[in-house]
Amino acid sequence: MTSRTAVSPPPAARRRPTAVRIAAWSAANPWKAVAAWIVFVAVCFGTGAVAGTERAAFSDFWIGEAGDAEAMAVEHGVAAPAVERVLITDPEGGLDPAAADAAAADLTARMEALDEVGSVSDPVTSADGDAVMVAVTMSMPFHEAVDHIDPLLAATAAVQADHPGLDLAQTGSKSMSAELDEQLGAELAGVERFTLPLTLAILFVVFGSLLLAGVPLLLAVTSIMAGLGVYALASHVFPDAGGAVTSVLAMIGMAVGVDYSLFYLKRVREERRRAGADAGLDAAVLAAAATAGRTIVTSGIAVAVSLAGLYLVGDIIFSSIATACIIVVAMAVVSSLTVLPALLAKFGRRVDGGRLLRRKATADQSRLWTALLRPALRRPAVTAAVGLAVTVGLAIPALGMTTSVEGKETFPKSLETIAAYDDLTEAFPDAGVAFTVVARTDPAGADDLAAAVAELEAATQANPLFAPTDGPRTRVSDDGTAIAIDLPVPYPTSDPRAAESLELLRGDLVPATVGRVDGAEYAVSGEPAYAADYSAHQAERLYLVLAFVLIATFLVMLAAFRSALVAALSMVLNLLSTLAAWGALVLVFQGTWAEGLLDFDSPGFIGTRTPLLVFTILFGLSLDYQLFVMSRIKEAAERGLEPHEAVRQGILSSASVVTSAAVIMMSVFVAFVFIDRIEMKQLGFALALGVLLDAVVVRVMMLPALMAVVARLGRWPARWRPQPTP
Repeated sequence: MTSRTAVSPPPAARRRPTAVRIAAWSAANPWKAVAAWIVFVAVCFGTGAVAGTERAAFSDFWIGEAGDAEAMAVEHGVAAPAVERVLITDPEGGLDPAAADAAAADLTARMEALDEVGSVSDPVTSADGDAVMVAVTMSMPFHEAVDHIDPLLAATAAVQADHPGLDLAQTGSKSMSAELDEQLGAELAGVERFTLPLTLAILFVVFGSLLLAGVPLLLAVTSIMAGLGVYALASHVFPDAGGAVTSVLAMIGMAVGVDYSLFYLKRVREERRRAGADAGLDAAVLAAAATAGRTIVTSGIAVAVSLAGLYLVGDIIFSSIATACIIVVAMAVVSSLTVLPALLAKFGRRVDGGRLLRRKATADQSRLWTALLRPALRRPAVTAAVGLAVTVGLAIPALGMTTSVEGKETFPKSLETIAAYDDLTEAFPDAGVAFTVVARTDPAGADDLAAAVAELEAATQANPLFAPTDGPRTRVSDDGTAIAIDLPVPYPTSDPRAAESLELLRGDLVPATVGRVDGAEYAVSGEPAYAADYSAHQAERLYLVLAFVLIATFLVMLAAFRSALVAALSMVLNLLSTLAAWGALVLVFQGTWAEGLLDFDSPGFIGTRTPLLVFTILFGLSLDYQLFVMSRIKEAAERGLEPHEAVRQGILSSASVVTSAAVIMMSVFVAFVFIDRIEMKQLGFALALGVLLDAVVVRVMMLPALMAVVARLGRWPARWRPQPTP
């Protein structure tokens, strides 16, 4: 008996999926749906603005032994204060002592008059006599000082104006932080100005209509606004780490927001063409909701699950990024399922876009993708092997990845405070990077502890790994039971000699001195110590995050496609593109050959946070593409097409939209390469390259080739075949 494909029961006989019911209501009540979305976005954004963002406590950033040292110092009142330093030099070379003394006296008087200043040290002259340094200690706790730095900068500027023959340059952790934040904010605003019009132009080419091109962009922007508001509210439960977290939220919101709208809109147009121009638009919208809408929900879950892996790092920065991105992905899903069907219903026939441009683009893309797919379908094993060789070849350098935390030596030299810091540390080597050893004991051992700390200081003074200093470097608690001592090193944080000095300090000098005091507790902090502890912490959690993301997303793909083989194949392909991005990151940024091309100075390492961020973000976005492509292959197979043709039709039907989405996403990520911060450059480069590899090597070569191999081996998923009727 000839088998027949089962006929689905009429709509009345079964309950429609939630996405379809929401789309049906929105299409039937478009103005209500649009108004509801506008009100929702306004309430989210407005409420978030009123509530404000709750910032993480200073202690939330403490990690490892360095964190223990900071906690001990705060507990006993020996924490390091915020210190700003002003360097006085002569731009002509040499330095008139009388002029320098006059400027230093003027500066001291102005600084001491400020409530934000606790004390001003006596001027110190460099060994060669060409520079004078004045150290200014701020009056508030270290972590609060950045909000009070402006009066100090204004005082320095005023003294500079009164002494035009000299150069006065202020630098310090807080002035550098303020200038870095200002520059980053300006450059991120430039990224938005670059990506928004470019995205609109790409969408116009895709749809042939400015109206339709504006829809995905509008929904992405409003989703970001809603996400920012909800994130501000969420920060009162999950505190915000600050920095570039909201920028990452906007980046992911733009990527998935445009993607989801693009997929949905393209599917509506496809359903319109399939049903004929005279068919009702509502039917096309509902058909798209049943297919693309369901895939959008699954994709949103998959991306959120991938990002949730960042919580396992146990770090406030990663947790903030995970919370922000999961929220904005949820907003993008909601907007695609609610307001988008309403807008499309109101557009009517305009949803078909510009005919001439659309027909030409469709014809060109069809010929192009047919040609590109031909090798994968005719020689699947060879094509898969070539794709595997490319990705594995790029991934291999990742084995030599070195990670470290950004230090002052990696910050943009174009900033005045950074340039001043370089000049300062050249003239005064002990004014730069320093370790802080914090120790405590019981009252009976206070004198022994003080003697041990003095012995430790003497041991470092004669060691070339440390910078000798004449100034006071110890802070003692009121009861004498706790002491903190700063031990400067003449090397930047990422210098191997700084790591060597840390090893000597923790492994030998401190145990041999402070460690001999009965009942003493001690810990070592400071920039090199924090960098080492933070990198070690990330390395410990890396494999836990990888395992969670792989297992969780495997389960999502298994639930979506009911095939363990398809789910496993998806995991392998996404992992390969991510590892290849890691390898390329090492090739470009740990060496020096690409410095001129991308305008950066190689630090010789990859930012500690970059690998995990690249993995979770890229893996989630790759799943986004994978779901849309595989769902089209599955639909083609369920219509009765044999596997080879189902693969071809599935990829051809999704190729243009996936390519458009990839180009848009790449434009967003590439813009980050032009930000003058090495960590942002690394993140933007790796994500852009990962998306490119995923769209070209994985989707064009490896995916169709491997699916063809699966079919030839007789492993085609049984659930993808039309089921015969009894």
